[in-house]
Amino acid sequence: MRVTRTVVLKSERLPKKVFKIFVELEGMYREMLLQTVLFAVQNETTSFVKLKAEKYRFLRELYPQLPSHYAYTVCQDSALRAKSFLKRKKKGLAEKVFPEVRNVSIWLDDHLWRAGLTVIKIATHKGWIEVGLEAHRHYWKTVNSGWKLASQARIKPDKKERRLVVYLTFHKEVEPYEAKSWVSIDVNEDNVTALIDFTPVIFETGLKKQTLGYYYRRKRVQERWDNRLGPRNRKKNKILRKLREGDKKRDVRLKLARIIVEEARKRDAGIILEDLPKNVQNKMLERIHDKQLRHRIYQSAFLGVQKAIEEKAREYGVPVIRVNPKNTSRVCPVHNTVVKYEDGRFGVCSAGGEVWHRDVLAVWNLYLRALQGDGSNAPSPEGFFVDGRLVPLASTATSDAIWISQSRWLRWNSLPPTQSDTLSHKMKR
Repeated sequence: MRVTRTVVLKSERLPKKVFKIFVELEGMYREMLLQTVLFAVQNETTSFVKLKAEKYRFLRELYPQLPSHYAYTVCQDSALRAKSFLKRKKKGLAEKVFPEVRNVSIWLDDHLWRAGLTVIKIATHKGWIEVGLEAHRHYWKTVNSGWKLASQARIKPDKKERRLVVYLTFHKEVEPYEAKSWVSIDVNEDNVTALIDFTPVIFETGLKKQTLGYYYRRKRVQERWDNRLGPRNRKKNKILRKLREGDKKRDVRLKLARIIVEEARKRDAGIILEDLPKNVQNKMLERIHDKQLRHRIYQSAFLGVQKAIEEKAREYGVPVIRVNPKNTSRVCPVHNTVVKYEDGRFGVCSAGGEVWHRDVLAVWNLYLRALQGDGSNAPSPEGFFVDGRLVPLASTATSDAIWISQSRWLRWNSLPPTQSDTLSHKMKR
């Protein structure tokens, strides 16, 4: 199985004359893209081969000074955009008759660029231009861990910093293994709970506090600058961009996903996730009217955490299955009876009196549903045998859960420096 990863790099600050060439290149590429996307949507052409046959000569005559392979990459880009738009239009999700081409990055095939470790050469209408790259830890780690550089790349001029943003794609072959055990995952607003070696581990994410902090901070900024300069002003937008809420939450998701997948890989285990619908937040908000709580739920990104875990699992070859999450936090796995919640996230089994934490209860039920769906029998009230030992369910209700604070598991997943172990790559010719 082939997996891919995109690494984003920035170039060194470019001289004005050199940067102007890339700005001109972007303008020509955008114009070709506009013409080709419009044609593809009008004629419902989603095949790159057909689109190239129809528009190649037109694109070459439009900008004859460009290398010919830009006509190929424009057709590839246009075919994907047209296919996506027509699919949305068929479902009734497209608001306009034709798609808007807003974000443009220049596609490069293997005839339009050459790469070294910290340098890239790009073919332009002014000839080949070599640009230095500012490498970072994530890039070095990708280079040093068996990933191979793909033949296609993308670039985009950053007019504010006078740099190029370079998107490099890496790929590698991964052999998935057959799971010998399972790690069930329950994603919540403020934590992610995992059942590892039959011990519930609760990773505190702190996203509830973080979401509310950014909510009130944005509100203060908006009230201050809207009163002075009106609702649309650059000063307010500049301050809001510096908050970087999305980047910090993304960092939490990616690091947590890596910890969970690595622990599963060590045990030759698969991962069990809840089978959540795409609009899970909307369904949760139907009966909630509190404005602050609605904002917290909307920003909780349950699917974002699951997606991060799935992508990392695919990279490591870890199997992933999904099970129905209905009532996993309401039914006692020991007695199959209702758990009554009276105070916070702790509930009491109506039959046996066991005290269950809501998230611990969920991961056990997810695990047991996966076993039953695999054809195995349900466990008895005393527990079930694994490798000759009895795993009692009732004992794990509250006492055996391990709580890990955000600061602790974030340090656990810190990246080691790898520049000294860099593999040497020769410049393509």
